[in-house]
Amino acid sequence: MTANGRSLSHATRGNDNRHVRDWPIDKYVIHVFGIVDRSQWKRSVRNGFGCDENPATAGNWAPKQSSPPMHFSSPLLSGTLIQRYKRFLADVRLDTGETVTATCPNTGSMIGLKDPGLRVWLSTSDSPTRKYKHTWEMVEHDLGQGPALVGVNTSHPNAIVTEAIQAGKIKQLKGYAELKREQKYGKNSRIDILLTDPKKGVCYVEIKNVHLSRKAGLAEFPDSVTERGAKHLVELSDMVRDGHRAMMVYLIQRNDTDAFALVPEIDPAYVAAFKLAEKAGVEMLAVRCHMSLSGITIDKTLKIKP
Repeated sequence: MTANGRSLSHATRGNDNRHVRDWPIDKYVIHVFGIVDRSQWKRSVRNGFGCDENPATAGNWAPKQSSPPMHFSSPLLSGTLIQRYKRFLADVRLDTGETVTATCPNTGSMIGLKDPGLRVWLSTSDSPTRKYKHTWEMVEHDLGQGPALVGVNTSHPNAIVTEAIQAGKIKQLKGYAELKREQKYGKNSRIDILLTDPKKGVCYVEIKNVHLSRKAGLAEFPDSVTERGAKHLVELSDMVRDGHRAMMVYLIQRNDTDAFALVPEIDPAYVAAFKLAEKAGVEMLAVRCHMSLSGITIDKTLKIKP
């Protein structure tokens, strides 16, 4: 809620000159998470967003080829959170008055983002095989400086970063000839993005979703103990020792932050692994997203506080 009691959906957002309630919702849909043409969407999910369909090269991306835009095929539904439970479920009372159970695609503790009464937004799927057709996508959070949209769906960051690399929006990762997703490496792991180039060599890119913020302006990670996250840092360090480039990207799905920091009181082992990886030569990058009801895009790089 804003200071005068209005919810975010009735408040002016960032640099937008109009109120969210005045947006033509039938025109503005989230452009990051789906494909309007369903057959195209299925092919893209199978082969990787923006990838070709040749089975021999599925999962590859070449910058000379254009990739289809990603977006929802229908507007998000707004409502009020009743409860999050069993880790992957959430009950929501929609603005229509209907109560639905939505999938919560987030394994973290979601500190500050799962309190009953918070404003939330859900996507809808028409797949006949899904038990729950709604997915929790965003939540409104206010740390005293006005409400902000926060992305809680941890299945989106890889697609967002892939799209940004393809568009040349991450200068640290420009100039690679080929991009592959979910490639095997390390000790029984898969790297989120593998970049290769005859001249630049190989770059391993791991991506972590960031949504935690307990202090106005500061994005934090992790929000719970993550042994898997520490393992990824070790494996990235191994790639650097083998002569390759490796980068950890912290994708911040909230635009009310201007700095990023780790949280030793939540997971000291992860912080220790971070420091060792950084010393080994793993590059660390914190990137903030611009969040709005019309889409999620890469915004700017944030300073990582020691």
